[in-house]
Amino acid sequence: MELVKQTAPARANKPSNKPWLWIPSLYFGQGIPYVVVMTLSVIMYKNYGFSNTDIALYTSWLYLPWVIKPLWSPFIDMYRTKRFWIVGLQLVIGAALALVALTTSLPHFFQISLAIFWLMAFSSATHDIAADGFYMLGLEEHQQAAFVGVRSTFYRLAMIAGQGGLVYLAGYLTHATGNVQLAWSVVFAILAGLFIALFLYHYFILPKPKDDRPSIQGAGISPLQEFVATFASFFKKKDILVILGFLLLFRLGEAQLLKLAAPFLLDPVAKGGLGLSTEQVGLVYGTIGVIALTLGGLLGGFIISRFGLKRCLWIMVLSVHLPDLVFVYLATALPSSIYVIAGGIALEQFGYGFGFASYMLYMIMVSDGAHKTAHYAICTGFMALGMMLPGMASGWIQQMLGYQHFFIWVCIATIPAFIMAALVKIDPEFGKKAEA
Repeated sequence: MELVKQTAPARANKPSNKPWLWIPSLYFGQGIPYVVVMTLSVIMYKNYGFSNTDIALYTSWLYLPWVIKPLWSPFIDMYRTKRFWIVGLQLVIGAALALVALTTSLPHFFQISLAIFWLMAFSSATHDIAADGFYMLGLEEHQQAAFVGVRSTFYRLAMIAGQGGLVYLAGYLTHATGNVQLAWSVVFAILAGLFIALFLYHYFILPKPKDDRPSIQGAGISPLQEFVATFASFFKKKDILVILGFLLLFRLGEAQLLKLAAPFLLDPVAKGGLGLSTEQVGLVYGTIGVIALTLGGLLGGFIISRFGLKRCLWIMVLSVHLPDLVFVYLATALPSSIYVIAGGIALEQFGYGFGFASYMLYMIMVSDGAHKTAHYAICTGFMALGMMLPGMASGWIQQMLGYQHFFIWVCIATIPAFIMAALVKIDPEFGKKAEA
């Protein structure tokens, strides 16, 4: 019986045997709208001369769709296929990017562009729900583990392309033409062309998994009942309190460290920082650190696919949290050597990338079932909450303690993650590639 259960989906999902054809492009496309809404919009409005008060206030609200996306995630399960949502929303995002490109010179561009960015943000958050659900439907269990690092890598490449390449292009065109509106119009026209290309590519390339179908199929099923049932089934999961504790507390220390890492590198030695220049931070943290983070994520996904999540969990929890001691060392020794600093950052980021693969696979495991797309979105909502709340308090804590004692506190704050890791229950075979 078990052999039939394992082999039938493999035949039904035969197109997904070529995940390299669609996972890199899907997750690169997932990252671009987020960068546009959260980073490019801020820089563009600054170039236009809008006040910091207006920029911070209005662009901060654009984050809301990603925070509340679990509220409408059940509807993505109820209606149409995940493939339909992915392809359709890429077309909508492409059209939204084109609208920004066409309106950069209009008198009320600020108000018009904000409305377009709201449309783009909701479309992108919904696209995230569908893409993450499709990832679980389009891949076998061991493939999900093996490619978890690949999806993270291409998402991060989108972040680098947006925050680096496109910002550089906008600045270059502004200086070359003397026309800031034209510069940003070109940037958004390029982005619109990219998303139209992604729409066409994924329309033909994305596989059609057998299980990618609406959850409402029989007559007489109320959408409201299905909506309530989706949330209820998540919170009725066995050991739900342990699940929520793990999701909320796994990165309690790291959530605080991430908010203060860059300020620590930039602050002068007199204030307890390392006194690096912005360019050095870009090299050490934004380039070397991202490369190490990416390599760690790739290795983490590969290791889980070989040995399974349960066997790897403890070494991955240790790899996320023990390297936080690097920042204790840096804040104590205050080294001036850029090589020492870069080596420490690379070690910490590699460990974080390697261990975070276990967190992503745990969310996939928890989400398995009839409503896996919606349940994964709920998991990511708790993940965001577990990052947001500690991060909000981290600045105040650092000011009270100073950098050295703050990083010691960060290490202490990792203890709940170890407690929750001891409590979670994981199938020994989950994530492990089945033997032929």
